[in-house]
Amino acid sequence: MKRFFGWKIILGMLLVILSAAVYYIHFLIFRDAHHIFIYLIGDVAFVFLEVLLVTMILHGLLVHREKQAILKKLDMVIGTFYSEVGTELLKKCSSFDPEVFKIKQHLVVAKDWSDKEFFRVKKQIVEHDPDIDSKRGDLAEVKDFLIGKRQFLLNLLENPNLLEHDIFTNLLWAVFHLTDELAHRGDLSGLPETDYEHLAGDIKRAYHQLILQWLDYMQHLKQDYSYLFSLAMRTNPFDPDASIGVK
Repeated sequence: MKRFFGWKIILGMLLVILSAAVYYIHFLIFRDAHHIFIYLIGDVAFVFLEVLLVTMILHGLLVHREKQAILKKLDMVIGTFYSEVGTELLKKCSSFDPEVFKIKQHLVVAKDWSDKEFFRVKKQIVEHDPDIDSKRGDLAEVKDFLIGKRQFLLNLLENPNLLEHDIFTNLLWAVFHLTDELAHRGDLSGLPETDYEHLAGDIKRAYHQLILQWLDYMQHLKQDYSYLFSLAMRTNPFDPDASIGVK
């Protein structure tokens, strides 16, 4: 690090000396210091505008464009996640929600939904605070399913672009934590009550984030990929009438 900064300082001093030498040669030839300082001050004044245009505006636009491209690629990763894990996990987690009927009808996404409709449903999900009952569903089934998908989830975490998508990263961590909590327990049928309460909190965390990210993904598919959106509607985990057959 010291060698790097030392090299940059030496280069900077060399450039300043070369600039001063050229100005001095100009003065020796034309003997016009007034002309030199007019252009020197003008060039220095323009440096501030150049910093504004290049560093702040142009660089900001390039960074924004690059980030949008990365997020576009991450939408493919999110789609793979729901195909392999998310959709099935939503079904399993909803079995622990005794109040799932309150949101099920609102999550039957239709092809005529507007952005306003997606926003309205997301708001309802944020306000949905179910009393998850970890004894209500099949914990062993969830455990076996998640352990079987552990390697797939680990592969997703190796994607460096995930740093650009906090919501999906938090979802993966919630699913990983639930996997670890279940994997470290042997028989899930005779746990202490405190363990069931703890697992209920872990299920709720993953369940809540799964739904919100799923809605974002559905909105993305509707806007950009109508054929994928059609398949997603036909495999909707909240639609009791969903069928893979095209109607």
